[in-house]
Amino acid sequence: MDLKNKIFVAGHRGLVGSAILKNLKERGFTNFALRTHKELDLTNQQAVNQFFSEEKPEYVFLSAAYVGGIMANNTYRGDFIYRNLMIQNNVIHAAYIHDVKKLLFLGSTCIYPGEAPQPMPESCLLTSPLEYTNEPYAIAKIAGIKMCESYNLQFGTNFIAVMPTNLYGPNDNFNLETSHVLPAIIRKMHLAHCLKSGNGEALKKDLNIRPIEGINGNSSEDEIRKILGKYGVNDSQVEIWGTGKPTREFLWSEEMADACVFVMQKVDFNDLKTSEKEVRNTHINIGTGKDISIKDVAELIKKTVGYTGELKFNSDKPDGTLRKLTDVTKLNKLGWQHSIEIEEGVKRLYKWYSDSTLSK
Repeated sequence: MDLKNKIFVAGHRGLVGSAILKNLKERGFTNFALRTHKELDLTNQQAVNQFFSEEKPEYVFLSAAYVGGIMANNTYRGDFIYRNLMIQNNVIHAAYIHDVKKLLFLGSTCIYPGEAPQPMPESCLLTSPLEYTNEPYAIAKIAGIKMCESYNLQFGTNFIAVMPTNLYGPNDNFNLETSHVLPAIIRKMHLAHCLKSGNGEALKKDLNIRPIEGINGNSSEDEIRKILGKYGVNDSQVEIWGTGKPTREFLWSEEMADACVFVMQKVDFNDLKTSEKEVRNTHINIGTGKDISIKDVAELIKKTVGYTGELKFNSDKPDGTLRKLTDVTKLNKLGWQHSIEIEEGVKRLYKWYSDSTLSK
C-alpha cells in the first residue's frame, strides 16, 4: 500500500475497525473512505455498489460485523447469520466488481469445531461440528473465508481472510446484553465496586452513559438495583456465567490491528497456497498462542478494579467451548507476533473505561 492509496475501513467506529484506522493513521496513511452505519447500510447491496462506484477504494479492511457474546449469539441466531452474510457478500462482491487491489476479511476463531485440537491450526476448519451457541455466526464467517478463496481462484482477486482470537481494547462493547466476556466482567465488577463502596454518583454516571435496558442514572434506586441484579450484580457479589473453568485467549485490539496492517502490506494470496490442486485453509489465525481461565481473568479484573466482594460462578449457565486457543505458527512465520500480555491489557482497558466514563 502506498500512503496515498484510498482505503475503506468498513466498521471504522467499532472495536476492530477503530483500532485498524488508528494504526493506519499512525503509519502516515491519509486517504480514507469512511461511512458510519447510518450513512451506509452494508446489508443493502445497491447502497454498497453505489459507494464503491463513487469512492473507488483501492484497499478494503472488512471489519464490520454483527457481534456479541454467548447470550446474544444464542438468542439472536437469525440476526447473526443473516446480517453477517449480507455484509460480507455485498462488500466482497463489490470489491471484485470495482477492481479493489486487495481486501482483508476479518472473521473469528469461533469458526473452528467445538472439539478442535488445541491449539487450533488453520487446517482443522470444517473437520467436525461447531460449538452450538455461536454456530450461525461461525457459519457466516466460514462462508466469508470461502468466498475470498473462491473469488481469488476464479477471478484472480487478492482477498485475504484473517481470524482474530477474542479481542479487547478501546471502544469495546460494554453493553451487558451483548458484550463479550472480558468487557462484560469489567463493567459488572466496576458497577459492583460502586455499589459496595457507596459511590452512587459514579454508578449513576455510568448508567447515564451506558443505560441497561432503558434504566439510567435518573431511574429510582429500586429500578437500578433490580436491573443490576438481573445481570448478577449486587452489593456483595458479581455473578459470572458458567463454571469459570473454560480457558480463553485474549488479544489487545491494537495489536490485532497491527497484525492486520502487516498482513495487508506484506502477504498476498499466492503466499498462502500450499497446493495448486486443492486450495484450502488460506486464512491466517491472529492471536497470542496463550490462554487463561475465565476464573483467573475474573480474579485479575477484580484485583485491577479494586473490588472486594465475592465472585459467584453460575454453573447453570453455559460454559461454551471449554478451550479455544489458536495456533499462531503461520502468523509468526510470516513475521508478526504479539507483545502485550493479558495483565497489562486489562489495566489498559479498565483505565480506558474509567477515563471514558469520567470524561463524559
